[in-house]
Amino acid sequence: MKTLYSKFVVTTLLVMIGSLCIGFLATNTYYHQVVKEKNDTKNVIIAQGIAHYIETAKPEDLDNYLMTLGEIGYQIYVTSGREGHFFGGEYRDKVLSESVVEYVLNGKVYHGMRDFPKETFMTGFFANELINTIGVPFTYENKSYALFIRPDIRLLFSEVHTLLGGLMLVMTVLSLLAMLLFAKALIRPITKLTAATQQLAHEKFTVLDIDRGDELGQLATSFNIMTKKLQENDRVRKEFISNVSHDFQSPLLNIQGYVDLLKNPLLTEKKRQEYAAIIELETKRLSTLTQQLLLLTSLDQSTRIAKREHYRLDEQLKETVRKYRWQIEEAQLQITYKLDQVIFNGDAGLLQNVWDNLLTNAIKYNVEGGQIHLYLQEKPTSLEILVEDNGIGMTSDQLAKVFDRFYRADSSRTKQGTGLGLAIVKQIVELHGGTVQIESMINAGTKVYIHLPILS
Repeated sequence: MKTLYSKFVVTTLLVMIGSLCIGFLATNTYYHQVVKEKNDTKNVIIAQGIAHYIETAKPEDLDNYLMTLGEIGYQIYVTSGREGHFFGGEYRDKVLSESVVEYVLNGKVYHGMRDFPKETFMTGFFANELINTIGVPFTYENKSYALFIRPDIRLLFSEVHTLLGGLMLVMTVLSLLAMLLFAKALIRPITKLTAATQQLAHEKFTVLDIDRGDELGQLATSFNIMTKKLQENDRVRKEFISNVSHDFQSPLLNIQGYVDLLKNPLLTEKKRQEYAAIIELETKRLSTLTQQLLLLTSLDQSTRIAKREHYRLDEQLKETVRKYRWQIEEAQLQITYKLDQVIFNGDAGLLQNVWDNLLTNAIKYNVEGGQIHLYLQEKPTSLEILVEDNGIGMTSDQLAKVFDRFYRADSSRTKQGTGLGLAIVKQIVELHGGTVQIESMINAGTKVYIHLPILS
């Protein structure tokens, strides 16, 4: 398996090699298009200057003069057509056609540098060949000669060029090493992130200790946030399973126990009816719990969309009151309501669960002879629904946890409740874009405010 580090190293090397090749090609093109012509012209001027000096100054020892020129950095070939002499550095290739010599002896200038075949990597500049020279004619002691010269490349590379070459080499090596170290430092957080991800798959919630201000630091921060949320979700999931198991187990054990009691042939009819009523109550509790769990599962789906339709919300609230009228009368409670006529665009089926839960809570947790008030008021941009009772109320600590699933404030609230009602209320209201607020004081009652935005 190729690691990211190895890929980075290979990519760096390929980039360096590619850059080197492109640089050579670009330099070669520049040499052939610009430098080559200028280099030829410059050397023609030098050669003509040498020829002019020989013709005007007429040095007594021409060979010594040409040898001196060779020692200061030129490769020289002088011929009269029949014989020739070399001065300065040696030519690798000394082949030169007779036609070229005759061309120069006839008074023409030979542009061997300019007309040298175009090849890559500036071979015209470095080719140590006699044809890669400048040829000019001159006359010495009434005799015609052809002078061919070119700079001695070996002497052009001075200590400065050596130092620059060494500098470039050291810079290249150090840059490569720096890139490798930087890549290692860059990959290290990703390696930690990979290891933490693998641990996360086995429910080991590891928090990364990566303090960086770049994208990797942001990624590590996001990973830590995700880890904490997953850890919290895992805790909630396990707690949810535990609560569900407990809430199913308790009524099932009660049903099993009372069924065993009903098998007693000596049981009186009164006891039999009492045990049957308890079994029926526990069965209804299981049925309610199952329905609420299914509803919560449906609400938890991120793709769940409320099936909105226009309907009379005030009529729905009145129908809810009528549905629970017998429970209100049985508990000897008084209920009053003030409802504006409102046509609301919402999911009537889901909102019915909200009104059912709130009204049954107001009935169950009220006091004997207590009161329930129900209000519906339409405002410019929202609807406000208030369900108020003067029942047993809640403390501030209980109020802070009231929307938690399976939470029950105390033993007085566990007889018929499942601890899911207000969690369902909150999710349904939020699905409609609304909010739920609860105010409560112990032994002073509870107020539940619901705000729903008005949609066209």
